[in-house]
Amino acid sequence: MNKILQWALVLAIMIVLNLFFNYTIQLVYDEPRWEDFCPVSPPSEPAPETAAECVSRGGVWSGEEVMRPQVPKPVGYVGYCDLDFQCRQDFETADKLYRRNVFVILVAAGLVSLAAGLLSAVGAVSLGLSFGGVVSFIIASVRYWSDMDDYLRVIILAAALIILIWLGLKKFRQ
Repeated sequence: MNKILQWALVLAIMIVLNLFFNYTIQLVYDEPRWEDFCPVSPPSEPAPETAAECVSRGGVWSGEEVMRPQVPKPVGYVGYCDLDFQCRQDFETADKLYRRNVFVILVAAGLVSLAAGLLSAVGAVSLGLSFGGVVSFIIASVRYWSDMDDYLRVIILAAALIILIWLGLKKFRQ
């Protein structure tokens, strides 16, 4: 029964630690919101039908043929106007920066947690903090991996591997 209680404590520490990390980030670091970059409002005028009209309204014209069955095409009409192009670019830039920063914060928090777990003398607490740190690495990687440059992926993985091996040798050599 004592072993079951210890593993329950390990799992609880691991889960609550990561909830703490993620909700603290959410509380103190605002995530970019689409509405802050591209205000959502019903269209007050019809979509531009020419490149010149599109650019004059702040959009970007795409010369691709678009199927719009409800709207009859004027003669020579090819393409569409993307009125949200610039605000979408601004949002995506801010969102990528946010995800990168959250990745760095979660990796740092995971390293601190893992180190605290390896340095702790209490078995269940040590395991909970260590597993919590590993889960923080996983969450950070899942959130940012698709945006990460390939070289950065290799550098971060190498650094994480070196630190994990160093911590493991330091803890388990004793």
